[in-house]
Amino acid sequence: MSTMNSVVICGASGYIGQYLRRSLEAGEVAVRTIGRGGVSDATWSDEQSVVDVLSGADLVVNLAGRSVSCRYNKRNADEIFSSRVETTALLGRALARTPQPPSLWANASTGTIYRDARDRPMDEATGELGKGFSVAVARAWEQELSDAPTPIRKVALRMSIVLGAGGGAINPIINLTRLGFGGKMGDGGQMFSWVHVEDVVRSITHVFEHQDISGPVNIAAPVPVTNDQMMREMRTALGRQRGLPTPDWMLELGARIIRTEAELVLKSRWVDPAVLADTGFRFKYPTLKSALNQITQETPRGLLPVALG
Repeated sequence: MSTMNSVVICGASGYIGQYLRRSLEAGEVAVRTIGRGGVSDATWSDEQSVVDVLSGADLVVNLAGRSVSCRYNKRNADEIFSSRVETTALLGRALARTPQPPSLWANASTGTIYRDARDRPMDEATGELGKGFSVAVARAWEQELSDAPTPIRKVALRMSIVLGAGGGAINPIINLTRLGFGGKMGDGGQMFSWVHVEDVVRSITHVFEHQDISGPVNIAAPVPVTNDQMMREMRTALGRQRGLPTPDWMLELGARIIRTEAELVLKSRWVDPAVLADTGFRFKYPTLKSALNQITQETPRGLLPVALG
């Protein structure tokens, strides 16, 4: 089994990146970062600094990318696309020049790459890819990873919706529930694949330790729920008896107000973590109830901050 002494994180300032960094450093793993500037150890604008930071690391995790929680106008769409594809391309070029490259390159991707699915779960081997802007971004992102001219092991982390206290995708849902809109969204039948942020970190470690894993890996809890079930679990966790449903038109209107896209809650994502299951991964939070209980214990009262897109 490979030992993990040194890890490079790209996109360490985001919610998952911060959590990953804290977890690794708590386990006495040295962490270096690549970002747009400021406190990063290397910057995207200086390729040589990226090469220097990568050399000697055991693992590089690329989480860089502009948030998709925004309106998909041309400017935002271009930023979403380039912030993923161009950083991945640059990382590939830098890794090809790195004297002592990491043994694994884990690059973020998304479970949204699969089609809207209500009929069956999508695993890595038989899942069908979808259509539309989000899918086009995900496909280009993964293509850039596989085309990169470096012989090291590569894994595309097809993450479902990441839940955790203090950020990520959970705050808007908690706010809606606390405001009394904790009912189903749309018809409520769309599948909601999710994963606790701690299991994201644990799955990255698992992939690092299992050297036979490469290619796409679905990062999703093994027990998905419908949107209706998810909102019911949320009401229970927050001690709310009832919640008004939000029909499609209200979601479209609300999405415009907070400058995001209704697709983020209306698309049916049914992501099956087959590779993780087949290689013996055990989720700490396999059910939504277990995840929400942990999250709500660490969540303050009142309305929570939500980043506007």
